[in-house]
Amino acid sequence: MRFTVPIVAVIAGYTWVAASRTPRSTANLVALVVLGLCAWRAARTREWGLPWSELGPALRGAALVTVPAVLGIVGVGWALGTWQGRTRAGRDLALLVVLACGQQFALQTVLLREAQAVTSRRGGIALAAVVFGALHLPNPFLAPVTLLAAFVWCFLYDRHPNWLPLALSHALASLAILASLDPGLTGRLRVGYSYLLLD
Repeated sequence: MRFTVPIVAVIAGYTWVAASRTPRSTANLVALVVLGLCAWRAARTREWGLPWSELGPALRGAALVTVPAVLGIVGVGWALGTWQGRTRAGRDLALLVVLACGQQFALQTVLLREAQAVTSRRGGIALAAVVFGALHLPNPFLAPVTLLAAFVWCFLYDRHPNWLPLALSHALASLAILASLDPGLTGRLRVGYSYLLLD
């Protein structure tokens, strides 16, 4: 797991140590380092995770899980009376797509593939999902949700290796959570030490 270990170390180091002690702009540097490591591995393995031939099947697979998930999240928000919508949903979605692209590129082309290399095809899916979920600790909402979501996304990527539809799925689900659920329930989507600082 030559690239997974440094990627996890950089992310964990930021979320648990540096985030509370450095300007918010440090997150941009962390993202560049992680994406640089991902690109380095992609250049070596020639797996960028964007084959045109897999786009259609990947879109269908992602839609089959994303539409019910988003409807379910919105339904829970309505039932709990926590639906607040988003005044700038288009802008929020655009930002979420960018963030999700980076996360899915790392999850699929590095974490999943390296986990599969040290375990098995199915075992790698589970291991990558566990690592992805663990990066969202100690948030008791986000860690299990991202573990489950990563398992589904990795399963879909393993069948149809194009991560772009998974990034769209990720962004739409995130937007639904932001619009539908109370920040007190979601822990304001914070992870690491910043989650512990919440009132």
